[in-house]
Amino acid sequence: MIRQSELRGEIERYEALRKRTEDTLDLLEIADDSMQDELGKEVDHISEQIDRLELQTLLSGKYDRGNALLAIHAGAGGTDSQDWAAMLERMYLRWAERHNYGTDILDRTVGEEAGIKSVTIGVTGPLAYGYLRTEKGVHRLVRLSPFDAAHRRHTSFALVEVLPEMDDLDEVKVPAEDIKLDVYKSSGAGGQNVQKNATAVRLTHIPTGMVVTCQNERSLVQNKENALRVLKARLLEMKQEEQDEKISELRGEYTKAEWGSQIRSYVLHPYQLVKDHRTDHEIGNTQSVLDGDIDPFIEAFLRKVN
Repeated sequence: MIRQSELRGEIERYEALRKRTEDTLDLLEIADDSMQDELGKEVDHISEQIDRLELQTLLSGKYDRGNALLAIHAGAGGTDSQDWAAMLERMYLRWAERHNYGTDILDRTVGEEAGIKSVTIGVTGPLAYGYLRTEKGVHRLVRLSPFDAAHRRHTSFALVEVLPEMDDLDEVKVPAEDIKLDVYKSSGAGGQNVQKNATAVRLTHIPTGMVVTCQNERSLVQNKENALRVLKARLLEMKQEEQDEKISELRGEYTKAEWGSQIRSYVLHPYQLVKDHRTDHEIGNTQSVLDGDIDPFIEAFLRKVN
């Protein structure tokens, strides 16, 4: 029923665009000079919508139409990298807001001085994983450090990880005896309930040693469910990598968040530029990008790899 509803929505959008195009063509035949500007804007809008529909045809992977789990990890660079991770968190939350996607912070560990060490965000909406999977990799920031008394230029790194969220959690079977559950008190802010009661959860997958934590909810049950969602998504990724001898289609090879491995650079000093090293796409308006306008980078990557 969910898939049927999605397809119905796609058909309705296509039919509405087709009708709008036909009406505009009819108007062009009878329009006088006073209507040219208005019709020009309408043609530009239609072209933009057609490009958007064309881009969606490139999202044909098994999980592309579903929700995503987005994780950001501070890398090399100390406090600056933790601040950079928080900047990326804000960027992706703004991007999700632009697309009317729902977001749910499943786990967040703050830094000692500023920023965050890591965050895991659930992003819900049509094609969320299809778009966000283009963002996985190391992101590099160059700027004058606000944490350096001498105000010197620093380079920081953060790793962005994107996993598909399964509609059916039974797709990946995890025997209860393979999971070690630890419960502890939340280390961050969260109100009296979080501080007084042990509601944070750490799941360890014994066969692989994989560890997932979740402490953002007040309920122990909710934190356990969210941690299991993330654990199963990571195990699904591992399963896909085992089935494919080449680079995994879901995540790609793990790379350390440090110099030389970045997929994109954000330069705030000595000049303003954001450049994607996979596509060579560049944007000079760094503030716009950090405010969530990353669609040009997503589109450039999708068109290059398809």
